[in-house]
Amino acid sequence: MAGVDLINSCLRALNQVPDDLVDAVLYLDAGSAEAFQFVGGLPVLLELGARVVCSLEQALPLNVAADWHSMPKEPVRKMVVMTSRLLSDTHRYILRCLDMHRSIQHCTIFTSISENAHSAYVDAPLGPDAFQEYESLLLQDYHELVLKSNIPKGSGDTEDFERSVQTPQVSKKSNTMENEDWLETTSSKDVLFDLEASSDRMSLHNSSPISMKEEDWKKLQVSVKHFPMIFCPLSSKVFVLPSESAVAEAFISDKSDNSLSPGLPPVSIGLTSDGDDIPPGATLIAHFLHHLAGQMDLKMDIFTLGPVSHTIGKAMTDLSSLYDVGGRTKRSTGLLLIDRSLDLITPCCHGDSLVDRMFSSLPRRDRSVFSPPSHDTVPNTARASGLQRSSVDFKVPLEMIYKPGNPMSNGDHFSHEGLVAFMSGWDGTFGLGTQGANNEKNRELILEKSFHHLDPMYGTLSSFRNHQGLHCLEALLDKHTKDGALLIKKWLQEALRQEKVSIRNRLGGVTASELRTMVNALATNPAMIMRNRGIIQLAKAAEAALSEPWSTRWEAFASAERILMLSAGDTSQSLSGQIQDLINQSVLWRTQNQGKGHQPPAGLLSMRDALILAIVGYSLAGESFGSSRSEGPFSWEEEHSLKEAIVDAILEWSPGVDIGFLHGLEGALESHWQKLQLKNPTEAEQGQSRDTEDHSSIDFDDQWGSWEEDEVEEREQEYGELQLKLELRDRLDNVFRVLHKASKARSCLPFKDRQSNLDDFLGPTSSTNRGLIFKILSMVFGKMDIPGLEYHSSTVGRLFKSGFGRFGLGQAKPRLGDQNLLFVFVVGGFNALEVCEAREAQSSAGADGLELLFGGTTILTPNDMFELLLGSNSHI
Repeated sequence: MAGVDLINSCLRALNQVPDDLVDAVLYLDAGSAEAFQFVGGLPVLLELGARVVCSLEQALPLNVAADWHSMPKEPVRKMVVMTSRLLSDTHRYILRCLDMHRSIQHCTIFTSISENAHSAYVDAPLGPDAFQEYESLLLQDYHELVLKSNIPKGSGDTEDFERSVQTPQVSKKSNTMENEDWLETTSSKDVLFDLEASSDRMSLHNSSPISMKEEDWKKLQVSVKHFPMIFCPLSSKVFVLPSESAVAEAFISDKSDNSLSPGLPPVSIGLTSDGDDIPPGATLIAHFLHHLAGQMDLKMDIFTLGPVSHTIGKAMTDLSSLYDVGGRTKRSTGLLLIDRSLDLITPCCHGDSLVDRMFSSLPRRDRSVFSPPSHDTVPNTARASGLQRSSVDFKVPLEMIYKPGNPMSNGDHFSHEGLVAFMSGWDGTFGLGTQGANNEKNRELILEKSFHHLDPMYGTLSSFRNHQGLHCLEALLDKHTKDGALLIKKWLQEALRQEKVSIRNRLGGVTASELRTMVNALATNPAMIMRNRGIIQLAKAAEAALSEPWSTRWEAFASAERILMLSAGDTSQSLSGQIQDLINQSVLWRTQNQGKGHQPPAGLLSMRDALILAIVGYSLAGESFGSSRSEGPFSWEEEHSLKEAIVDAILEWSPGVDIGFLHGLEGALESHWQKLQLKNPTEAEQGQSRDTEDHSSIDFDDQWGSWEEDEVEEREQEYGELQLKLELRDRLDNVFRVLHKASKARSCLPFKDRQSNLDDFLGPTSSTNRGLIFKILSMVFGKMDIPGLEYHSSTVGRLFKSGFGRFGLGQAKPRLGDQNLLFVFVVGGFNALEVCEAREAQSSAGADGLELLFGGTTILTPNDMFELLLGSNSHI
């Protein structure tokens, strides 16, 4: 049987909808655009027959004038929208596009959220027939919008004008949906946020050479369809959800005593599988995985570990059909759902992975202007826009290679048209809404926009393959830092050999300067760059990850984490002392060298970095000696010392970065730091004051009043500092509550007591300091029982168990290790090191014949974990 390929599955799904895309203007929201970049980007969509591909959030009237294939001979009659969000969230953007393009007669909307998911989602105003209801509501709102925009200015009798235009009938089912929330969301004044510039829009329409019938808008037909294959395949076996999709942004847990963060599963217990307590993210994930399995012809045997995973597993079981006739032809698959909260250490640590270094060092793509309508009557836990996930796509610094006017080594440079083709072919985000410009004016707009993105350039690595057709990112996911860098060097050498460019290579480890030299040799003319753009971009990303200060900073983190892990095997006093030392060191050098003009060392960690390490320390403490404490893993004295160290560190020096729990105190802290600098002037200022100080002209009798005022000012300043310190302590109480939950989550590992059995199976060195995924998969491949792992039997299985089992026809409970296709999904996200360790666990157990799929909510970096626990995406 052929193996499962996530990228090919997406392409096959796209090839099933060509009739809708042919000769249509295609609008993608930010989540869909991000997903399609990972399956080949813009060319894949244009090859299906679309006229032009545009951004839904940044739609322009000029979009319909562009045509990738040829000059437009007639107005665009078809519009296709692909969205990864709820229909209610994208409604105003779709309505805006229809208003700009009134020649559209067929509008097809593909959404990754199924009809059942829309009705099950707590904040969606649509019922069981969500798609049909939305079709009627969109038509109704569109006609109302057109009527209002066509009312002549100064006309007092608008009723006669409205009666003169025939309005199509709306389905009766839509009447039940016209509640206050929906009307607030879809009212004309909400959707017309960018339609005030009607004169500009009309001038663009009037300047178009295409004739447009005045009553075309009355013939509009709307169709809503489900397209579940909107996700980001990092490789053929690994995927994550788009960062700006409804599934990725929905809350995974509600705010409760057991909740770590809205974007992470709660600790141990606290969720039920029935009723309204199911978080919206769990509902959407369950529906997504259910339909993904159907699209890929997979029959799931579901195993779960953790409360949210259990909720998702039960929901998926309920979604399965009792009489699934096609189930016999589907491939049997073991689905393992794991809660991220069971292992917070691995994504917080700086492991040996080149891909993780890339995601941590390179800037991410900016989020779109999308802002779903708020519902004041709906609690925050039910909002799809609650989480601000970092983009899966990142920027690669390539400005020195393709900057316009920058001559190549042989004197060549990019021409006017060549730059447009180069940017359009390489940068998927830039290409949205700009391909196919057919006149000089549009070219100028394209170039102006391209120059805006030159430093740095948007990029993605997943769709690139090397000269042998090997998927680049897929090969790197299985490699550690050193091996990954050597692999990139090997690809560069092969590319240079094919281009007949000779360069001296050095032996030993790969350095950033070596990669830079090889890239420069490969980028000597535009044609060579275009032929090797994939490996060039990959090498530049690796160069940025291995260069300073990122390399030294990463090693400093790794060294501190190793010290914490060693201290966790000693005593709680030793571990808390190490955390406190890290906090003190984050400000010690800065206070000692203040005003001296010295640059901080590359490996110097900040206050924010120390807090990330504190999360690791508390998690380790929970595993080592968390059961001996009632509230936290440390004694009251140890924790009090940690709190005072953080307060003193913040008061002594500005953290320099955005820290979530300090929001609202920025002004008071800035004033405090300024006063602190006045009290402690630099050495140069002190020397200057000693040289210029002269007391001969001072009248001491006249200074008594000013001295009294200074004393009052000092007392007020001391009081202000005391108030600031008390406020910081109150806020730190919330921080330490989160740290306590992180410690409790680690202490709830269901099989930590069987670590000795795992060491006997793999060897003590193989499982030491490995992540949870590695340990679980090692136990699965070794046919070992995993405490806490729950199996969700299918409907047919329950029937055999309850009925036919009485006659000896019972169905044996399947084992996860008996499957030849294993699908691991981490609820809350994963990092690249865990993918590498999963492959290592498979190889160590000799399970090379088993096929392993790996998925999760998002890619996690230590910075993402800080935002989830203590930053902008936290409950603090």
